[in-house]
Amino acid sequence: MTSPLQRNAVLTVIAGGVIMSVAMGVRQSFGLYLDPLASEYGHSLGLIAFAIALHNLTWGIAQPIAGAAADRFGPAPVVAAGAFLFASGLCLTALSSSGAALVIGMGVFVGMGISCTSFGVVMAALGRAVPAERRSMAMGLASAGGSLGQALLVPFAQGIAQLSGTTVSLLALAVCLITVAPVGLLLNRGTDPTTEAEHSMPIREAVAQALRNRGYCLLGLGFFTCGFQLAFIATHLPAYLALCAMPPSAGAMALATIGLFNMIGSWACGWLGGRFPQQQVLGWLYLLRGAVILAFFLAPKTEWSLFAFAAAMGLMWLGTVPLTSGLVAKVFGTHHLGTLFGLCFLSHQIGSFLGSWSGGLVFEFTGSYGLVWTATAIAGFVAAALHFPIDATPARAAPPGTTMLRTS
Repeated sequence: MTSPLQRNAVLTVIAGGVIMSVAMGVRQSFGLYLDPLASEYGHSLGLIAFAIALHNLTWGIAQPIAGAAADRFGPAPVVAAGAFLFASGLCLTALSSSGAALVIGMGVFVGMGISCTSFGVVMAALGRAVPAERRSMAMGLASAGGSLGQALLVPFAQGIAQLSGTTVSLLALAVCLITVAPVGLLLNRGTDPTTEAEHSMPIREAVAQALRNRGYCLLGLGFFTCGFQLAFIATHLPAYLALCAMPPSAGAMALATIGLFNMIGSWACGWLGGRFPQQQVLGWLYLLRGAVILAFFLAPKTEWSLFAFAAAMGLMWLGTVPLTSGLVAKVFGTHHLGTLFGLCFLSHQIGSFLGSWSGGLVFEFTGSYGLVWTATAIAGFVAAALHFPIDATPARAAPPGTTMLRTS
């Protein structure tokens, strides 16, 4: 017979998975709209790439604010507000053909909305509801559930677009977001009493402590690479495959495959993070990512090479999230987890902004994505080097002046 605390933890994991499933599934479909927004709405590829890049930057800037609001008021109102903002951005994009509407809708409203319906809010709720020894696994399960949306909503969005057009497809995704607004009520704000006792220092002091911690800064720098890699691939992979003379369905198939395998990868990364040092798992993940990206870029483009790339990337796609959020919770506790993970995630989204935008700019100037593919692979190797030296000693137990970075 399960206890109320166990039921609360299970409901929180399920609710978190549903919310992220819809939010991330909708976001991962944006790459499908690059060509239609250019051909049907008359926008330039550079403007579309900028709007998608801007939503990543807006997401990053808004994430610490959304996380702090969830820390203080609970996740339910934050998720509801975010779902309506996200849907409003899609509607504005769908119903107006002006460049300003595209930038405000896709760039600003979508970014603000997704900051309230994704990792910074959901993972913080999980961190408080689940005991410390099961936290990494729970975060991995929620991330895995969130990947289901990518596997289902990307083909759904493409199918609606083929049947009824781009406008109807974007509006259908907006409806999906509205339906998820009430699910935030299941993200319980309470803390499991079996978690470690935490000091409730003021938020300014918690942020200052984190920013003085060299390991926290290294974690943020590594997270920059994650954002750059994922945003470039999600935004530009369909267009890149079209240049390689692959059928139009190849992009949607690849993104759906990434989502499907990410369900396994997120769970596996959460499981590994509960049994091995999380920073070491992150280091190996970034190293393997760089190798897979480089191999795909150099390999002949066939259905099998694309499937192998999508499956391998899916296994590593969002595995960084439970590991990074779990590491922040381990070092700094969960009292201000939404805020501290949100600040770390800002670095991720600066990378996402550059990954999305640079792909469009480089292609417009050179007619090729080659430089960005190469940079994306090299960035993975650099991120691996940044993570291996991190020491995850809890900051509240460390002597004054101690940092997360080993000096020996």
